[in-house]
Amino acid sequence: MNIKKFRGSRTCGGGTHKNRRGAGNRGGRGKCGAGKHHATRALMLGYTYGKHGFTRPQKAIVSTKTINIGELDAKVPELLRTGFAEQKDDAVHIDADRLGIDKVLGAGRVNRALVVSAQAFSANAISKIESTGGTAVHT
Repeated sequence: MNIKKFRGSRTCGGGTHKNRRGAGNRGGRGKCGAGKHHATRALMLGYTYGKHGFTRPQKAIVSTKTINIGELDAKVPELLRTGFAEQKDDAVHIDADRLGIDKVLGAGRVNRALVVSAQAFSANAISKIESTGGTAVHT
């Protein structure tokens, strides 16, 4: 439409002076209608339909691989056979890091002297290991 022909007129062809007022004239405020009557405009401007507000970043979930000392004691024959444990000085040496275990917990019974090396131990696990003549080695 040629705008020059409207110069000098009061409303430039928009009807009465009350027309072209407010958000209703433009189809709503902001991103209103992004999924309906302003879908093409929203697509061109890169709006994503249905996204509102702010999502708080979640804390990273740190999973600690654990094993009870009783389970470790029960698996000694299998660990010796597969090479994950060694028999030295009347004690079985087990490296929990090689097994993918971060922490040794204290549930279960210990029947033999164990030398266990791991990143962390519970207090109960340390007392059970040391009561049979073994040692808990922090890596």
